[in-house]
Amino acid sequence: MHLDTIDMRILSEIQEDASLTNAELAARVGLSASPCLARVRALDAAGIITRRVALLDPMLLGADVSVFIQVTLEKQTEALLDVFEAAMAGFPEVMECYLMTGDSDYLLRVVVRDTVALQHFIVDRLSKTRGVANIRSSFALKQVKYKTALPLEQLASPRARR
Repeated sequence: MHLDTIDMRILSEIQEDASLTNAELAARVGLSASPCLARVRALDAAGIITRRVALLDPMLLGADVSVFIQVTLEKQTEALLDVFEAAMAGFPEVMECYLMTGDSDYLLRVVVRDTVALQHFIVDRLSKTRGVANIRSSFALKQVKYKTALPLEQLASPRARR
């Protein structure tokens, strides 16, 4: 799907506030409601918009501990990768999971309420996942930057920036 400047403005606006009504969005991007809705539906259908969510403040909800965990598997077979990835998909504490290059096989971002909950997660769940050989954790002391919006201006093709 070719994205023009209006599509990019639509994406930018809904990345910042997915609760905008179609009329509000249309006004912000300079379209009438009907063509705006058609464009949003096309972006949905193309899979560019994958979902709309509300972002919550973890600290206000008691999720005070954010930990980055490097996991090394015993070996990198397709079966073990599949088992590990399925297990991570089922653990609600795992906010993000990436297959990595380098020293570890996976990098996880885990959010829990306290170190007792982290211990429970690591000892009772993560370490018991088939194929896990090594686990290294690093606590985040302070969140310096966090964003969910993609840098659309930098991702746009030179043609779409005009």
